[in-house]
Amino acid sequence: MSTPKGPFRLVTVNTAPERAKRLIGRVVKALKDRYTIIHVDNCETIDEVAPKVTEHNPDVLFSASMWTAEQAQEIQSIARSIRPDIKLHAIPAGLQAERGPDAVVEYLLDNVPALLDGGN
Repeated sequence: MSTPKGPFRLVTVNTAPERAKRLIGRVVKALKDRYTIIHVDNCETIDEVAPKVTEHNPDVLFSASMWTAEQAQEIQSIARSIRPDIKLHAIPAGLQAERGPDAVVEYLLDNVPALLDGGN
């Protein structure tokens, strides 16, 4: 068995921090054989992105599905201005509201490996 890649330090941007923690916990557990992912913090507002990315210097940042495409773009450009090589992913707007938390977990399980193995 190969050693998991990582550790990858993850910051989420989600107005519901407990939900973010729960969902990311499920993703981390499901991928633990392949990746070591540490959820270091959550930003509840876009204003928290710059200070928290500066503080934690994460490898990865996910923005949740409650943000519009424009807001997700803003979140990503703030994060990238502080850490140019950060891996970014925006969960599609409305996914949680339309299809629920299981859909978000499935979506991340489908998308996170390519993000962590590949580029941004």
